[in-house]
Amino acid sequence: MNFDLIVIGSGPGGYVAAIRAAQLGMKVGVVERESLGGICLNWGCIPTKALLKSAQVFEYINHAQDYGIKIGKPEADFGGMVKRSRDVADGMSKGVNFLFRKNKITIINGNGKLTRNKTVAVVDESGKTTEYTAPHIIVATGGRAKALPNVPIDGEKVIDYRKAMSLPKQPKSMVVIGAGAIGVEFAYFYSTIGTEVTIVEFLEQGLVPREDADISKELGKIYQKSGIKVMGNTSVEAVDTKGKGCKVTVKNRKTGQTEEISCDIVLSAAGVAPNTENIGIEELGIATDRGMVKVDEYYRTNVAGIYAIGDIIPGPALAHVASAEAIICVEKIAGHHPEPMDYNNIPSCTYCSPEIASVGYTELAAKEAGYEIKVGKFPFTASGKASAAGAKAGFVKVIFDAKYGEFLGAHMIGANVTEMIAEVVVARKLETTGHEIIKSVHPHPTMSEAIMEAAAAAYDEVIHL
Repeated sequence: MNFDLIVIGSGPGGYVAAIRAAQLGMKVGVVERESLGGICLNWGCIPTKALLKSAQVFEYINHAQDYGIKIGKPEADFGGMVKRSRDVADGMSKGVNFLFRKNKITIINGNGKLTRNKTVAVVDESGKTTEYTAPHIIVATGGRAKALPNVPIDGEKVIDYRKAMSLPKQPKSMVVIGAGAIGVEFAYFYSTIGTEVTIVEFLEQGLVPREDADISKELGKIYQKSGIKVMGNTSVEAVDTKGKGCKVTVKNRKTGQTEEISCDIVLSAAGVAPNTENIGIEELGIATDRGMVKVDEYYRTNVAGIYAIGDIIPGPALAHVASAEAIICVEKIAGHHPEPMDYNNIPSCTYCSPEIASVGYTELAAKEAGYEIKVGKFPFTASGKASAAGAKAGFVKVIFDAKYGEFLGAHMIGANVTEMIAEVVVARKLETTGHEIIKSVHPHPTMSEAIMEAAAAAYDEVIHL
C-alpha cells in the first residue's frame, strides 16, 4: 500500500504528525505495535496525572478539618486508584482512534522497520510481514526507561515507571532511584498514600536537578517535612533482590560512606533511553550521536525522505516538544515555511505537590551566559489566593536581563503553577520586557498575580512584600 507519509509510532509526536499531515491533504499511514497514543497517553503523562490527582484528593480529605469540614478517617484504595488511572488512559487512547478515523488515517498494527527504497516493513502479531511505501517517513518511536548497569529491572522487585502504575498491591516501602520529574512524582504519589519512600539522586543538587537551584532546595524542604527521605549526591552501588524484599547499597559521593536500605520495591527512574533499536537506523546509514538520531532544524535525517522527532533525537524528552516538532516537520514536508523550534523557550512541568514549572534560563545559566541579571521572587505566603486555598507553599522566581529587560526565565513551585507557566512562554515569544509584565494588570485574587509581583520585585517595585 502506498502513502504520502508513513509515521512509525503513535505517541504525541507520531499521532500529531499524522493528523497535521492529513489536514494538509496527505494520505497517511501510522505504524503502532501497542496502543494508540504511545507511552504518554497509555503509560506516561496522562495516567500518572490521574494517580497524582487521586493522591491529591486523598491529601485534601486528610486535611479536611483545615477547611472547616469534619469527616471520618479516609482509606486509600490502591486498586481503585490504579483502575481509575487505567480507565483514563484507555479513554485517551480511544480518543486518538476517533481522531484517526475522523482524519481518514490508516492504522497499521505491528512492528515497523525501515528498509530500502522508502519502504517500511511491518511484522504483525501472526509474524506476517507486509511492506508499505511512502516518499516521506517519520520515525517517532519514543523512549523507554533507562536501565542502570547495576540496577537490573526485573519487573517484580526492581521496576520502571510503567510497572509503578500497575502494581498488584501497594508496597510498604520503596526506594526511588532518580530525582527527576518521574522520580519525584511517583515519590509524592506513594508517600501520600502511606508508602515509606526514599529518593536517591546521583547529582549533588538533589531533587529535580535540572531545575533552578532555589526550586530544588524548596522541594527538598517540603519533601523532608512530608516524611520522604532524600539522599542527594549519592550513588547506587548494588541492589540485592534475594529474599523477600530488596537491599539497596548506596554511597555518599562526598564522604564515601556506604549505607544499606531495605525496601519492598525499587523504582528505577533514572531517565529515558531512545527506542532506536531494530527499526533500520543502522542498515540505512542514518547518522546518530550517542544513540540519538541526528536531524536538522526541520527534523530531516541525512537520508533523504526519512525524518525523526521526539525522544529519539537530541533535546528535551517531553510530549509537548514531540508534538511541536511533529507539526514543524510535517509543514515543511508539505512545502510550508514553519519557524524552527526555539528550544530555549520550552516549558518544563513536574506534577508533584507542590507543582513545579519553568522556562528559559536558570539563574546560574543566565550568569554563565554572560548576562547581568535582575532577579525577583514572590512567595505564595504573601498571596491572598494561596492563603484562601490553603496552598501557601512555594514561590515564583523571574529573571530579567538588566540591560534590556529581556525576560530570560521563570521558575515556579506551588499549587497549579503548571497552568501559569504558559504566560511566561508567550511573553518570552513576544519578546516582552520586565516592565511590560509589571504594567499588565493581573486579576485579583489569583495565583498568577505572583508573576507580576515577582517581576515588580526584580525592579524594586513590589507592593505586597
